[in-house]
Amino acid sequence: MDKNLSLLLIFTSCIIGPCWVFAACAKSSINALGRNPSSAPKVFIAMIITLIFAQAAALIAMLIAFQLFS
Repeated sequence: MDKNLSLLLIFTSCIIGPCWVFAACAKSSINALGRNPSSAPKVFIAMIITLIFAQAAALIAMLIAFQLFS
């Protein structure tokens, strides 16, 4: 497999994964707020923690890819 093609596949998965998490988190938080608007602070905190973990996982995967192919 070509080095550039493998890098493209790795970075594509590093982008699609967190994007899917962001979309799922946004959808579930909107549903939760629609059902119970008074739980907004708890939903907001859980949503922010989830997004931080997804972003950290994406950055770690990209750093590992850079280390493997440098």
